[in-house]
Amino acid sequence: MTESSSPRTVHARLPQLSVPHGSALLRSLTGPLARWLPKQRWFAGKGRPLSSLTLVSATELLPCSGAGSGPGLLHLLVRARHGGARDTTPDDCYQLLLGVRPVLPPTLSPALVGRPTEGPLRGQVVYEALHDTRLAALMLERLRAPGRHGTLSFGRAPGTAIPAGPTARLLTGEQTNSSVVYGEAHILKLFRRVSPGVNPDLELPLALAEAGCARVPAPAAWFEASFPGAALLGQATEPLTLGVLVPYLAGSADGWQLALASLTRRTDFTGAARALGRATAEVHTALAAALPTGTLGRPELEEAAAGMTERLAEAAAAVPALRPYQAGLRRTYRALAEYAERGGECRVQRLHGDLHLGQVLRTADGGWSLIDFEGEPARPLTDRRRPGPPVRDVAGMLRSFDYAACQHGTGGSWAESWSRANRAAYCRGYADTSGIDPMDQLELVRAYETEKAVYEVLYEARHRPHWLHVPMTAIRRLAASTPD
Repeated sequence: MTESSSPRTVHARLPQLSVPHGSALLRSLTGPLARWLPKQRWFAGKGRPLSSLTLVSATELLPCSGAGSGPGLLHLLVRARHGGARDTTPDDCYQLLLGVRPVLPPTLSPALVGRPTEGPLRGQVVYEALHDTRLAALMLERLRAPGRHGTLSFGRAPGTAIPAGPTARLLTGEQTNSSVVYGEAHILKLFRRVSPGVNPDLELPLALAEAGCARVPAPAAWFEASFPGAALLGQATEPLTLGVLVPYLAGSADGWQLALASLTRRTDFTGAARALGRATAEVHTALAAALPTGTLGRPELEEAAAGMTERLAEAAAAVPALRPYQAGLRRTYRALAEYAERGGECRVQRLHGDLHLGQVLRTADGGWSLIDFEGEPARPLTDRRRPGPPVRDVAGMLRSFDYAACQHGTGGSWAESWSRANRAAYCRGYADTSGIDPMDQLELVRAYETEKAVYEVLYEARHRPHWLHVPMTAIRRLAASTPD
């Protein structure tokens, strides 16, 4: 793994390298990909037209010549441009794993990408390779044998046992990436939207493993793309983290499903919530010991409050339902600025970055594990790698308890009481381990919880309008509250 350069490298550029037969290959794939990409759950450009595709790299992991009946496997990095000439949104780079066959078996028909009508893949069938257990198994074999293949490099943690030949199973559901489970031993997470720099979902679990923190599964193997010649082109770039293989916690259950079960059965969840608070604090403590920390003083906190206010205005412009509550929400942000004026500070460190009940697992032994350290995928990678206030993770979990109670849709006042009790228990658990009760810094908690709720409103309005009422319930509560 290669360390990232200075955080000042905010807009690291992907090189546009000369790929052997790249233009011909792209001619084969442009039509099918232009139709297929926007339909994928992990495609970030929804609502904006896809104007062009550029091939960054192409690697044959299995020959795609079409000879014989076996599949070929093609690894691509493709840069997508959205909108017209006036659209200044940065391009997105996507990782694609494409299977190539002369004829697609009926069992793989849901994975169809297209049938190229020109170029070197003309007459072949191109499909999403991870649906093909044979091709998914090949990815595990590459990870078991560290080395380089074209622009791809495969690494493995020393002394890690990775069994050969387990059955591969692609996970389905709403994900911003793709995950393949191998038997009951490991799970491979492939990042779909990638950018230069080490991904936190590799960087932070490696640091935690070295620090001896057992709350997070330690990476067993990973792979990257790198472009050694890019510096010669005047476009120095870092490797791109493409995938991470970690132990599969068989028999575990995610916190979201456990919370919904508690709501359905009207059972107590505060013991689990308090234990989860302790687990979160353990991870924060280990990250603070392993990686750099800092402090936000008055200038930085005032800047943070101003940024929250600006993002609120942008969200309200996009979502009319938010507009009546702007004044109340801005009071919370002003309270944060006033906290800074009184000399208040905030420590910062590396964080999970997107902590909620769906990112934690209750393991077979009854303990909690934290997973998916990628952070909010919509944010630039350099932002996700920047130290932040631990209260950001705490606020994310507080919102998640509220989300579960509201999304559950039944229970009324009982569900609201469930949420309040578990939010309080989580904070008590966090204080048990860290010695810091998040509720002792109400201005920080409220500001970051409000920011999270505003983000949720924008997300749901764009992606799941039928869920918009869930964050709007919190918006009404937060706008009506008076900061102490």
